[in-house]
Amino acid sequence: MPQTGYHSIDTTVDKTNRILHLIEESYDWPKERRNQSYNALRAVLHALRDRLTVDEAVDFAAQLPMLVRGMYYDGWHPSQVPKKMHKDEFLDQVRTEMPPYEIQGGTEGLVRAVVEALRVYITDGEWEDIKAELPKDLAAMLP
Repeated sequence: MPQTGYHSIDTTVDKTNRILHLIEESYDWPKERRNQSYNALRAVLHALRDRLTVDEAVDFAAQLPMLVRGMYYDGWHPSQVPKKMHKDEFLDQVRTEMPPYEIQGGTEGLVRAVVEALRVYITDGEWEDIKAELPKDLAAMLP
């Protein structure tokens, strides 16, 4: 991978690629499907962000790699959150933001795969805080 000469940029690119690779490994997707793993990551991040309170969304973002954090905040309207979503609405938002890819195991499996990849960087305490804010049906779906 090309190096930029800036440690913080090189590090965030490496961490982001690690997350994308973990998503791809979950589905045995080749690296040529990187756009698909990127779109999955972005869709899940946005649905989760939109369901959380502003304070919790910011706490969660603080633990994400810098590049992923930018993706997470892209298009965010803090005055319009949290959106009250239960599991089905959450999954619908993810599906709406994803291109029409065929995903083995459906959207719920994709959300789990993305969250498991993100958990590499999220502390257990923060993850428990996030799940505590979610409706029970949605929290039960997440690892």
